[in-house]
Amino acid sequence: MTSSHGGSRWITAALGLLAAAAVAAKELPALPQDLALARTGDSPGQVTFRHVSHVDADKASCVSCHPRLFSVLGRSSEKRAPAVTHARMEKGEACGACHGKKAFGFDDCTACHAQ
Repeated sequence: MTSSHGGSRWITAALGLLAAAAVAAKELPALPQDLALARTGDSPGQVTFRHVSHVDADKASCVSCHPRLFSVLGRSSEKRAPAVTHARMEKGEACGACHGKKAFGFDDCTACHAQ
């Protein structure tokens, strides 16, 4: 974990706002609400997934992640996807399909985890 907790949170927030502005400018359909992912194992804090920071406004597509990486089943569904863990991500599953490869890596815990 890096010692610049506040700095990385500010950068993450700024990137989210820029992504939101780009999405709004392209007049994309409404995106789903932010998802608060359950804290598992030795997680340093909750992860809140924001669709707006994961959408490419120039070529928005839900099929980049759904259903290939993540189920689109409702939260109340009896069928649930396995928990997102670092072990799965490091194998390239779930968030690890991009993070650690195309997107930022796992060297700053505060980029995803709230403290």
